[in-house]
Amino acid sequence: MIGLRNKFFPQEKGPEEAVKEKQFKKQHSGDLIKDTGTNRFNLFKIKINMESQFYHINLLQLLLKWKVHLAVIVIIALALSAIFSGPAFIKPKYKSFAIVYPSNIAPYSDENETEQMLQILQSKDISDSIIQKFNLIEHYGIDINDPEHYSLLMWEYSQNVKISKTPYEGVNIEVLDTDPQVASDMVSSILEFYNNKVRRMHEEKFGEVVQMYKRAIQKKEAYIDSLKLQLTELSKQYGLMDYRAQSEQITKGYLKTIDGSGASHVKDKEVKEMKQNIEEKGGDMILLQNLINYEAGKYADLKYDYERAYMDYDRRFTYSNSITKPFPADKKAYPVRWLIVVISTLAAFFVSFIVILILENYKTMSSKKK
Repeated sequence: MIGLRNKFFPQEKGPEEAVKEKQFKKQHSGDLIKDTGTNRFNLFKIKINMESQFYHINLLQLLLKWKVHLAVIVIIALALSAIFSGPAFIKPKYKSFAIVYPSNIAPYSDENETEQMLQILQSKDISDSIIQKFNLIEHYGIDINDPEHYSLLMWEYSQNVKISKTPYEGVNIEVLDTDPQVASDMVSSILEFYNNKVRRMHEEKFGEVVQMYKRAIQKKEAYIDSLKLQLTELSKQYGLMDYRAQSEQITKGYLKTIDGSGASHVKDKEVKEMKQNIEEKGGDMILLQNLINYEAGKYADLKYDYERAYMDYDRRFTYSNSITKPFPADKKAYPVRWLIVVISTLAAFFVSFIVILILENYKTMSSKKK
């Protein structure tokens, strides 16, 4: 009886037992919380694994259930992509390319020679020249009466002509076309027009320098001619020709120091007149002679610079070095038929499978509502 009473009607605990129970709960409460959190995480992982396995099983069941339909769709997609990627529907294009390096050019600003070459090759002048030479409007089948025909033409040109920089500071020029010979000729023409454009640019700039030196030379010649004219006037009016020699002879005649029989024939009046002319105009004569000699040196320097500038203006250089020259390709580069077939087939498979998933989910939801 006492046991049953203790079991169903437990006695109240004493103060000491109550204190011990509180200490025990306080010491082991963290362990209980940790154990509870760990158990919840383990249960969550188990739940996810079960759902993942169930999801995989469902997908596998769907694949097996619809395998015939999926196989038919894949085969049809494979056949259609192989047919529509053929030459009857997509004209094959052939690629021709050239790898070149710039030469005989100098950068205008912070860019290097390769970047300058890229800028020139991508200029509108070269693209318009290529379009005109190969009649690309007709070649690409663009209606010239279309108000946006030029935009369409430039878009088509950008799709078929690629100019890019190589990792080794070269330039790669690629052209795609339905005719391999036309593709090769277009690459060669791009390089030809590039050389012509750079030559024209140099001729324009060096032509300005040549004209500048020509004007400077003309001015210098006119100034020297004016100095010579003044010196000629001195010679005609005052009989001054050689200051040093004439001064020496006048001094001898004036002082009567001429040796030989000529001493008695000295004309004093003429000597005095010449002496007066030298005294009055001798300084001008020396100044003119010195100026003529100085300006003659400047004139020679200008002529030298002019000849150098004219050599730069008249040079007939090429401005590219071809590492790989263009040639007609014997194998098409576009379209990549196997890639089109693979992508089309995979796309058809995944789209079909997504449709199947939608249909199966719709059936499941409909059955649950009933």
